[in-house]
Amino acid sequence: MWRDLLDAPPPEDSVFLQRVSFVERGVTLPAKMVMMVVLLYLLFVSRWFRNLTPLQEDAWNLLRTFYLIYFCANVGAAIVVWGMEELSVRLVERVVYTVALLDTIFMAALTLVTGGFGSILYWLFPGLILRNAAVIPRADVQIMVNFSVAGFYALAGVLHPMLERAEVEIIESTGRGVLLSSSEDTSREPVESLVLRLLLLLLLAVCCYALQVLLDRRRREEAEAQEFMLKQQQLQAAGRLAAEIAHQLKNPLGIINNAAYTLQKTVREGKTITQQISIIREEVSRSDRILTELMGYAQLAEGKVERLSVTDEIDRAVEEAFPPGANYSVEVRRNYGPAIPTLLGQRGHFSEIFLNLLTNAREAMDGRGRIEISARATPDYEVEVRIRDSGPGIMPDVLPKLFDAYFTTKERGTGLGLAIVKHNTELYGGTARAESVLGQGATFIVTLPARSIMRMRR
Repeated sequence: MWRDLLDAPPPEDSVFLQRVSFVERGVTLPAKMVMMVVLLYLLFVSRWFRNLTPLQEDAWNLLRTFYLIYFCANVGAAIVVWGMEELSVRLVERVVYTVALLDTIFMAALTLVTGGFGSILYWLFPGLILRNAAVIPRADVQIMVNFSVAGFYALAGVLHPMLERAEVEIIESTGRGVLLSSSEDTSREPVESLVLRLLLLLLLAVCCYALQVLLDRRRREEAEAQEFMLKQQQLQAAGRLAAEIAHQLKNPLGIINNAAYTLQKTVREGKTITQQISIIREEVSRSDRILTELMGYAQLAEGKVERLSVTDEIDRAVEEAFPPGANYSVEVRRNYGPAIPTLLGQRGHFSEIFLNLLTNAREAMDGRGRIEISARATPDYEVEVRIRDSGPGIMPDVLPKLFDAYFTTKERGTGLGLAIVKHNTELYGGTARAESVLGQGATFIVTLPARSIMRMRR
């Protein structure tokens, strides 16, 4: 369960940028501007801190130096946040993570010199955790940064008594200076109170992340449900159009075919007429076959959208392309990567993609050779399938035309197999391409997004 939480995928880049825009631009940057002005006055202008011991003076000088570094870093981060639409999302992520860590370190430094565990600045640490949870989408980074908030607060509290003891030793040895803190008793609190504060920070960090995971999962489920419904509606509309096209075109073809058959039977003594009628029947039959395949090419068949496993669909296509009774001398090697995401779509669409590619490879090798199939998940949350055969390869001038409708190098081919592959792939926002070297076989690469809105052809 905990691994599932930590492995939860981050939201899309657009969601992350929206968070940064709302939290960093709208809330954090204005608040930091006010804080920076106040600190600038207190550290460099105000005479509020007087009669400091040498150790205290060194601590405040170090804090002033850190403040200047922190100020410059925040100016650079503000520039990145305001111009993030023109920058890489990964760069914006790194800047946000770095600034979140710097905020924690700087707040811990202020806590150290203003009372340690007794400092009122403690109540800013829960705010840091909430801010980090709102803008850091990655599980490991968010947990690390938020746990560091509690860790640095604890470190500041532990170091403060050590700093006080060192100050007391300096005063006793030199007889000069006055302690900044009022007394040792007011700087220390009961152990139970300190433990509760730390537990509160840790619990808040865990709860914030758990809440984010729940919200992200709810958002993904709603997006998936919307995509599921949209695809189903598109397929239903396309199916109705398919039935209308089939009814309007197949009926006239059937009438023509029947009329030609009757005419051929009636006028048998006219050889030339009979031959022409035979040609008409042959062309009508061919047109009917092409129309049937075009219905598959246009993907206008009725179907149900399902959640499908790519590897299962590949295995099913292998069984159809190489049935045991056919005795093909083809060795099929399969290499499936881990954690391949499921796809939303109609089973028939993906079946035609893989079956056409495997059939094409089998025919290219004349039923003898080796086919290597690999499937893996890409960093862009896509599924990439490669089908490589050991056939003769493809001529370089043929490669650009392979996926064109009606283009074929086979004597009895229709030129629609690979066109169906390309169309079905693009239907789901994917791509299909081929690579080949003469004499070394051919490789067909199909890439399918795990999350996409199906696009309709016009």
